Amino acid sequence: MGPHPSGHPHAHHDARKGVVRTLHHDPGERPHVIVWEVTRACQLACRHCRADAFTRPDPRQLTTEEGKTLLEDFASYGTPRPIVILSGGDAFERLDLEELIAHGTSLGLPMALSPSVTPLLTDERLASVREAGIKAFSISLDGATAATHDSFRGIDGTFQDSLAAAELVVKHGFRFQVNTTICRNNLAELPEILSTVMRMGAHMWYLLFLVPMGRGSNLEPLDAEEMEDVLHWLHDVSDRIAVKVTEAPNYRRVAIQRDDARAQGRPMPETGELHAWLMAETDRLLGEVTERRPPRPPIGVNSGRGFAFVDHVGDVYPSGFLPHRCGSVKEQPFHEVYAEAPMMKALRDPSGYSGKCGVCEFNWICGGSRARAHAMLGDPLASDPTCIWQPESLAGA
Repeated sequence: MGPHPSGHPHAHHDARKGVVRTLHHDPGERPHVIVWEVTRACQLACRHCRADAFTRPDPRQLTTEEGKTLLEDFASYGTPRPIVILSGGDAFERLDLEELIAHGTSLGLPMALSPSVTPLLTDERLASVREAGIKAFSISLDGATAATHDSFRGIDGTFQDSLAAAELVVKHGFRFQVNTTICRNNLAELPEILSTVMRMGAHMWYLLFLVPMGRGSNLEPLDAEEMEDVLHWLHDVSDRIAVKVTEAPNYRRVAIQRDDARAQGRPMPETGELHAWLMAETDRLLGEVTERRPPRPPIGVNSGRGFAFVDHVGDVYPSGFLPHRCGSVKEQPFHEVYAEAPMMKALRDPSGYSGKCGVCEFNWICGGSRARAHAMLGDPLASDPTCIWQPESLAGA
């Protein structure tokens, strides 16, 4: 039995390909997804933003030529090329955005766009980025009502603008996903947000579990029990819409445990009152599922392990939520920083994590939220404080 793609010896877990997906290449050699924050400029002032966005571009942000060189570096990995997501700030604040998209597309990079909903998101601009080569597009929705969403976004009217923007995005034929940040402030609205996301015509619902950092420090993250119940609920509703989760890699553990229970005819893992309420509310709003779609298997990437983030000035991080600077593309090529930075390498070896994450039988596919360990405990290699699972090796300890 050869080594597991994650460097973990549990190759027998590959039999679970339909439940969770592992990368077909070594995540130590090449990332699966790279987010490039093309600018920090943005007209919104979102309460949960990891960035302290400004209304004007930073004069140090990567130039057009530096950006093209960066995209060429991404493309140098060969196939499968990493998925490149252009974010911000607001990516539409860059006047050379289409030039960068066209260059990345010409290099064979799958390009996606994650802008803010501001007056810059117009019918004409969507046509322009579509023509330049953007295939996938995301819009954020953080509340089921204007009151909740607009309070997140810091500007009145953003909720209605987001619904209108979604219509335009669907009209232009993008693969469309809706991004939602989950925290205590919108927990009770999740079933209603799901209902809205489905009405918007999204292909996928992308859920970020709040990491208390940046402006997001003034919002309240879920505790471990709440997170567990929400993860089980998300797996339940993933037969209604494709679900993708970030900063909660324990979703992959939940998927495996539920599949094991189903396969062995055992009852599902125990959940709490929140899960029961979320399920009842979902059925009330959406009715029983008539057409079941198989849940989309989550993929085993994590901060620095298949995933990387490049900020507006070219600094490289394991993710946008883990503020450990690993290098700068102005000083050395991205692929060298990704492969060689000590923190990147440490993040790719879950057996080196301290506490229960280091010995957990699921760390090859989960590994815990490294960003949350850093934000709450000050150590990106500590155990994720919001996971309730007790590893088998610690049972009875």
